[in-house]
Amino acid sequence: MRMEKGAECTTLLKQCQRKFPPLKLIIMSASLDARLFSEYFGGARAVHVEGRQHHVDVFYTLHAETDYVDAALITIFQIHLEEGPGDILVFLTGQEEIEGVERLVQEQLQKLPEERQKLLTVPIFSSLPSEKQMRVFMPAPAGYRKVILATNIAETSVTIPGIKFVIDPGFVKARSYDPVKGMESLIIIPTSKAQALQRSGRAGREGPGKCFRLYPEHEFEKLEDSTKPEIKRCNLSNVILQLKALGIDDIIGFDFLEKPSRAAIQKSLEQLFLLGALTDDCKLSDPVGHQMARLPLDPIYSKALILASQFNCLEEMLIAVSMLSVESIFYNPREKSAEAKTAKKCFASPDGDHLTLINVYRAADELLQKRRMELGTEKNEKNIKGKNEKIVRKWCKENFINSRSLKHACDIHSQIRGHVEQMGLPISSCGDDTLQFRRCLAASFFLNAALKQPEGTYRALASGQVVQIHPTSVLHQSKLECVIFDELVQTSQKYIRNTTRIDYLWLTELAPHYYAMQG
Repeated sequence: MRMEKGAECTTLLKQCQRKFPPLKLIIMSASLDARLFSEYFGGARAVHVEGRQHHVDVFYTLHAETDYVDAALITIFQIHLEEGPGDILVFLTGQEEIEGVERLVQEQLQKLPEERQKLLTVPIFSSLPSEKQMRVFMPAPAGYRKVILATNIAETSVTIPGIKFVIDPGFVKARSYDPVKGMESLIIIPTSKAQALQRSGRAGREGPGKCFRLYPEHEFEKLEDSTKPEIKRCNLSNVILQLKALGIDDIIGFDFLEKPSRAAIQKSLEQLFLLGALTDDCKLSDPVGHQMARLPLDPIYSKALILASQFNCLEEMLIAVSMLSVESIFYNPREKSAEAKTAKKCFASPDGDHLTLINVYRAADELLQKRRMELGTEKNEKNIKGKNEKIVRKWCKENFINSRSLKHACDIHSQIRGHVEQMGLPISSCGDDTLQFRRCLAASFFLNAALKQPEGTYRALASGQVVQIHPTSVLHQSKLECVIFDELVQTSQKYIRNTTRIDYLWLTELAPHYYAMQG
């Protein structure tokens, strides 16, 4: 709705007030800073609802632990051997750590008398297939104690019955975006006080419980009160694009609840300008900027879809963007790593990860199409859907694919396809001509290009960072002159993820406005 000026605007607002009741905005969270939100919304009333219903005893270590994983392992067995009935919830930072502790628990159990070995380990992390995640909700066999090894997914996302003991090492793996380097870091940092309190509360859901914090009490007092808000640690391009679409042009002066850094705002404005979403005077461009704002995606993905209609590969780009928008599609359990790698090779494209993801999506879609033909006489749509989901889950399990992520990608694909159809973009396929698709990737992901160096590493052209192709990429062992990538992350090293090979000369041809400036 376009707002008129002066008297016309006042009249319109009065009409809206008569027609609609006052808007009520209810903000709910398990760990937000209620005082900050209350003050921002003019002293709005804050209501605190106690999450746990029972008392939880909190215990600290006398001294700081040098190895929190080893301390967690010791605490698991102290609880198992010395405490009464009740399951244990252990917070760890990621899949690798969880699988390592699970293996160590199994090794230590073998050293105990047989009657004391009744301890069942159950992992839960975001990339774990949903059917395996559901194991945490199943009660342990009679006489057994369950120990759940979890990431922070178990802080607020799920409530697991039977938990009486919580082990909290006090760390979490968090993403943080550096706007200067254009790099996202995935690093282990201390939890906030709010997170620590949320974790301890998990022990008091069904009865009195105990929380063992693997750090001294004085360290708890040093923790930040609340978790650093995401707007201060993420790429702001999409936020700014949406503000521009709402007619808010003064981004620097905008009244954010918690203001991101000026450098982060300026870098995102620069990125949007290079993508063609903004004009020279920082207004939303027409039609590209307005088209990009209509798509609920990262601006680079939006630009890729718009360009794909011109490169006659929108069908492929819709799939690629949908698959890139979800958690990892491939699941690689430590105990079946060789089988998982073999299964992935069946989908691998020599051109890179984007086409590999497209191969996975199309293989699943072909399976469903075949099933629809087989169930052609079935009239009960509910039965058809249930049978199809069962078949796809089985296929995903056999191919080490995360069925939940694949389903999410299918939902995103359906949603985004509806948007591009409404925008009038022609949906066509490049078929076997993957050259057109890769050229389109180069034209849209030109800010994410990396050039091979003599010593075997790559240099990200936009930031100058020396990087390596991530080990999970199908191009990991390849020796290619130039690639584009989806994201640049720092874990133990600086990695580029989701890569596809391109010709270096395409960059100056398809993005001359940027690479001419680079010299």
